[in-house]
Amino acid sequence: MTSTDTSFPRRALLAVLLVGFLGSGAELILLEHYQDLPQLIPLALILLGLGTVIWNLLSPGRPALRWLRIVMVLCAVSGLAGVALHYRGNMEFQLEADPSAGGMELFMKIMRAKAPPALAPGAMLQLGLVGLVFTWKHPALASPEKPEI
Repeated sequence: MTSTDTSFPRRALLAVLLVGFLGSGAELILLEHYQDLPQLIPLALILLGLGTVIWNLLSPGRPALRWLRIVMVLCAVSGLAGVALHYRGNMEFQLEADPSAGGMELFMKIMRAKAPPALAPGAMLQLGLVGLVFTWKHPALASPEKPEI
């Protein structure tokens, strides 16, 4: 971190991001979550996230922080999209198994399905939010004071 920002909370947030990306990436690889293009998106974002976190650790500054923000927004959006995709996939499966299912019963079957777990992509949303909190009011992003004439 820079001499202007050595706060423990910011360093801790970067550590959480690093561990979160490593853990999520390992889990997706172990689950073979790379069989088609939509499944590759979170893996690509995890790699990009790891790269930007490492960049912020080794060479912090405005460009690294701005890229981190962009990647974190993409992670959050992918998490929301992933929840929707998992939910839809579970719903289609449940309706094939029982076309008469509906209402709260169908919802609970969808949410309790183990493959794919409907809320698992929420981890990407969480990582994105952690990264955005890291950049919030970061001293390196503060506008330089305009000199008085």
